Amino acid sequence: MEEYYEPICVEVNGVEHQRLVRTSMTLLDFIREELKLKGTKRGCDNGECGACTVLMDGECVYSCHVLAVQANGAKITTIEGIAGSDELSPIQEALMDEGAIQCGFCTPGLVMSIKRLLNEYPDPTDSQISYALSGNICRCSGYVSVANAVKKAAAVLRGE
Repeated sequence: MEEYYEPICVEVNGVEHQRLVRTSMTLLDFIREELKLKGTKRGCDNGECGACTVLMDGECVYSCHVLAVQANGAKITTIEGIAGSDELSPIQEALMDEGAIQCGFCTPGLVMSIKRLLNEYPDPTDSQISYALSGNICRCSGYVSVANAVKKAAAVLRGE
């Protein structure tokens, strides 16, 4: 079967990238293979676990379900773009403080979902938190510590 390629230009974590990619390449593969950003995890490859969640133009997407060519012209934020190179974001700090990071595999996707939530709702309700996290499977934490971390991060980001 013949491979087809298209040029794309995407901004990832504030850096513009121009590449010629296979039309069948997922955004997940583009991020991990082309850009060598390994923080975004490959989980189920079915859009069910949330491990590959990134922000595309400010919205959460499962990068395993988006073709790289569909991201042409988009602004992508991965886990590597959340904080500075020598520091953690308030979200990451809160997850650590609340014991919500155990095996860590789901953490990048959770952080991206929490980031999106707090961008829209600086003081989220329990139901907003629950809904925002519903696209991420965590087999270790039980979610209570994650929800507590969301509330803690929200307070820090609000300056409380």
